[in-house]
Amino acid sequence: MIRVVVADDHPIVRGGIVAMLAAAPDIEVVGEAPDGRAAVDLALRLTPDLVLMDIRMPDMNGDEATALILAAEPAIRIVVLTTYESDESILSAIEAGASGYLLKAAPQEEITAGIRSVARGEVALAPEIAAMLVNRVRTPAVTLSPRETEVLALVAQGLSNPAIAARLFLGEATVKTHLLHAFEKLQVSDRTRAVTRAMELGLLRG
Repeated sequence: MIRVVVADDHPIVRGGIVAMLAAAPDIEVVGEAPDGRAAVDLALRLTPDLVLMDIRMPDMNGDEATALILAAEPAIRIVVLTTYESDESILSAIEAGASGYLLKAAPQEEITAGIRSVARGEVALAPEIAAMLVNRVRTPAVTLSPRETEVLALVAQGLSNPAIAARLFLGEATVKTHLLHAFEKLQVSDRTRAVTRAMELGLLRG
């Protein structure tokens, strides 16, 4: 039997997951956690084979809980089961040590198959997630120069080009050049999108 702890902050969703797993003859749900901290406590107390972990939860997110569980009990496997499939969510979960990343909208058979794969020591990724990771690897990393980052940060504060030039003791034409270079690297055509794209890529803090 694969002993599983289910961590999800929505009682109805958690109950549905537990009921789904109960139908599998080789999976036993040994505990339920309503938040990340409870997931850590249960995992360390029950030492299940696997924790089925949501990402966004109160008190402690799933990636934080994953890291804490694996630091204390490396043999426990973690499978993320979530509705979130952003690049940041996927990478944070994988970096924390999750062995699987599945979507709640997936068919029941895909979820149970993923649990079995991870329990065997394999990695399980939803097809959409695998495709996203491949695309991310193929996409060259975007880097901005320190000055381009500085100019964009001031744009984010609402400063105009003349104000940025005065703040940085640069000519206005130089500020425009830095912005144009940043636009080209970020593949955008306006100031607002440049700022939001840089934030999405983690090049600027919100």
